[in-house]
Amino acid sequence: MEIKLQPICRPSGSRVDFGAELSGIDVETMSDDEFHILRQALYENQVLVLRNQMSLSPRRQYELTRRFDPAAGVYSHGKSIDKRSVLHADLTTVPDQPQVQVIGHGFVKEYEGLSDVQLNHPHHKAFHKSPIPTDENEDFTHFYRWHIDSAMYDLDPPLVTSLLAVQVPKGRRQTCRYDDGTDATLEVPLGTTAFFSGYRLYEILSDEDKWFVRTSKVEYAPHPYIWMSKAKSRSNGLGIVSEGLELPDEEMPSFEASKIKTYPMAWKNPVTEKLAMMVYPTCVRKIHLENGEVLDNLPEIRERLYRLQRPGIDPCYIYPHDWEEGDLVLFNNHGVMHSIVGSFRDDEVRIFRQCNMAASRPPIGSTDCLSTI
Repeated sequence: MEIKLQPICRPSGSRVDFGAELSGIDVETMSDDEFHILRQALYENQVLVLRNQMSLSPRRQYELTRRFDPAAGVYSHGKSIDKRSVLHADLTTVPDQPQVQVIGHGFVKEYEGLSDVQLNHPHHKAFHKSPIPTDENEDFTHFYRWHIDSAMYDLDPPLVTSLLAVQVPKGRRQTCRYDDGTDATLEVPLGTTAFFSGYRLYEILSDEDKWFVRTSKVEYAPHPYIWMSKAKSRSNGLGIVSEGLELPDEEMPSFEASKIKTYPMAWKNPVTEKLAMMVYPTCVRKIHLENGEVLDNLPEIRERLYRLQRPGIDPCYIYPHDWEEGDLVLFNNHGVMHSIVGSFRDDEVRIFRQCNMAASRPPIGSTDCLSTI
């Protein structure tokens, strides 16, 4: 079978410059040469769609995902998730493959060793400061949270995430409203996964802002998903509203200073060497400047990051994937950010499998980036 790579379908007016569909490779039996083609395609296109992969087992999905980082092996959030974490209700582990999670919505009688499972698609009303009114949820939605798949404490962000669509409700579309002081909206398929490119975000920054991003680092909060558990998000999903609701250290689980993560703002693509602005705004606690100064005024930090990142989520830069059953999507977790989207009815059942593992190395950036500029 001939290997083919073609760009994803983009609507008129889109300025999305990433994403491709790959065909002609059997991911369960591919050779090293074929994997090299797949890896090259992923890092050149950031989001890779492979159709008709319904037969892929959790074990094979894990093996494929780990092939991008053979020294990895632990699920990105560790072996267990604290019940106080904002992620706790969203993930259900496949019993025989702990690196693979079942995510989605609705009641599932039986699937991959699980029985009588109630899946919960995260709804923005539980996390946003100003959610869409309940009587408008059928037609309108918000981006839930723009994020990088990562614990952001102790463990490093996975290199690659894989998502497999097992059951997909069809027939409905929604309008994603930004509700951020602009009239921005985006028509999206029900339950889409939306992506934006950190590379494009970096490209559209001013020269002054590019220098700031290249030379600065962000320090993330310890146990960030517990730290933020009482805080609320902006309506476009890009960061937290500053109301002083983050948990103080004395109310947090114990943590080790050596496990707190500080990463550069600019991450380098291992194939193209392009720079992406990759900052997870909801988890950030401090900024470290090139001159050694540390910024710790959280409201000011959030406003500064929001000014830098908000242009990257303009509707023209967003790719909302229109899921079909059997779609396997691989994405460069060090180059694109993504968000859950959508409001499901109780009778709409959605089943997906997600696999990613804490990376065997931190993101490439900072001095590595500066040496190539």
